[in-house]
Amino acid sequence: RNCCYPYWIQTKESQLMPKTSLPRQLRKVADKDLLAKLEAGLERVEEELIAAVAHTDPIAKVTTRHLIDAGGKRIRPTLVLLCAQLGDASTDEVIKSAVVVELTHIGTLYHDDVMDNAPKRRGVDSAHEIWGNNVAILTGDLLFARASQLVSKLGQKALTLQADTFERLCLGQLNETVGPAEGQDVIEHYLSVLSDKTGSLISASAELGVLFSGADQNLREPVRKYGEAIGVAFQLIDDVIDIHSDGKTSGKTPGTDLRAGVPTLPVLYLRQDAQHDPASAKLVEIIDGGLEDDASLNDVLEQMRKHPATERAFQEAKRWADQAIAALDDLPAGPVREALTNFADAVIERQN
Repeated sequence: RNCCYPYWIQTKESQLMPKTSLPRQLRKVADKDLLAKLEAGLERVEEELIAAVAHTDPIAKVTTRHLIDAGGKRIRPTLVLLCAQLGDASTDEVIKSAVVVELTHIGTLYHDDVMDNAPKRRGVDSAHEIWGNNVAILTGDLLFARASQLVSKLGQKALTLQADTFERLCLGQLNETVGPAEGQDVIEHYLSVLSDKTGSLISASAELGVLFSGADQNLREPVRKYGEAIGVAFQLIDDVIDIHSDGKTSGKTPGTDLRAGVPTLPVLYLRQDAQHDPASAKLVEIIDGGLEDDASLNDVLEQMRKHPATERAFQEAKRWADQAIAALDDLPAGPVREALTNFADAVIERQN
C-alpha cells in the first residue's frame, strides 16, 4: 500500500475499452430504435471518458483509469442520454455532459472507498488498497478537476448545476459522517443523506439531458424530481438487498453492511421498534455486540428477513419509486417516458 515511485513506471496503462453496457434495468426497452440510440450514445461516452482522463503524467494516467476500466452500471450517463431523447440526443454537448456526471460519480467512489475502508469496488481492488489513501484521494480530486474542465466549456447553466450538485454530494457525505443532530429524526436524516449523496447527481444527469438536447426546458423540473426520487429508491433497495441477498443472484455478500455497522434503513426501523418491542431490543443488542462470527451474522440475517422492519424498508423504497413515476406525468407520452417508468419498476425489482 505504501508504493514507491518505480512501481508506477512498471504499471502498464490499460489499452482496453471498459467492459460496459446499458444498465440491466434499461436493456428491456421495448422501442428498439430507442435502445439502439442509447447503446450508440453510450459507446461515444466510453470513448470520451477515456479521452477525458488521458494524462502524460505516468501516475495519473494509471490511477484515473483504474475504476473506469473496471466498468460499472453507467446509470448516470445513460439517464443523460435517455432524457436527451426528448430532444436531439446526438449533440456533442449531450455526450460531454454524460461524461461529466460519470467522472464526478467515479471521483466520489475513490473518496468513499477510503472513508469506508472498502477493499473492493466493481470487482477489483479499491484504489487505496493498491496505492494507499493519499493517492486514492488525490485521484478522486483529479477526476473532479477533469469534470470541472469539461463542464466549464458547456456554459453557465451547466456549470451552476454541477457546482450545486457537487456541494450537495459533499454535504451528504459530511452529514452521513457526523450523523444526525441531537433531537433530529434519524430516518429523516438518513433519507436526506441519500437525497444529497445519490439523488442529487442522478437528478442532475436527467436535467443535463434535457438542457443540451434542445428539448422543452419546462421538462427539466419533472426529470429532476424523477432523478432525485429514483436515486433514493435505488439506495434503499440496496439496504434491503444487504438483508435478503443469497450471495449468488446478487453477487453481494449478505450482511456486509449489517456486519460493518452501517445504519441502513431496516436497522434504523428495527431500532425504532426496539423502544417498545423486547424481541427487537434483543436483536439490536446482538447486532451492537458485533457480528464477526459467521454463525451470529447468519442468525441475525434470518431474523431480519422475517422482521417487519425489513418489509417497511422495502415499502419505503417502493414509495420513492412511485414518487419518481408520478413526476413523469408532465412528460409527453412515448418511448422515453415508458423507459423511465420501466426503469423505476426495475429498480424496485432488482436483486443486485
